[in-house]
Amino acid sequence: MLLTVDADDSTSTQRAFRYALTLALDYQIQLGICSVVENHDINIYDSLIPAKLQEKRDAVQAVVDRYVATAREAGAQHVSGYVNEGGDVDDVILDELLPDFDPDLVVCGADTEFSAHRVAGAVSLRLAKKAPVSVIVVR
Repeated sequence: MLLTVDADDSTSTQRAFRYALTLALDYQIQLGICSVVENHDINIYDSLIPAKLQEKRDAVQAVVDRYVATAREAGAQHVSGYVNEGGDVDDVILDELLPDFDPDLVVCGADTEFSAHRVAGAVSLRLAKKAPVSVIVVR
């Protein structure tokens, strides 16, 4: 199972994490926790400064590491974290993370509180439409 986390959307991400963790613990399955460094969060000036880019990468990695550590503390045995970067979040997840992790299920938050994207829930909607595996969107 692959859980997508959004560093900006804490409520739906936390709910999706609790759901995915419960499934991982109940069924003793592998849990991958991933996030994508979003290009649109970095302005053009910051993109020219390597330290600023690394700061953004480190912040996203810290979020993923925190979720991985929490899952392990709760008793999940097979947990791994993934951070990637690129264009659209859904495309990076679909084209890079899904083939690498090869999950049977994707769990994501509904993206309802904070929408850095044009439409609230856009990433989860596109994942549900395009993913070759089942997707559960947690509100």
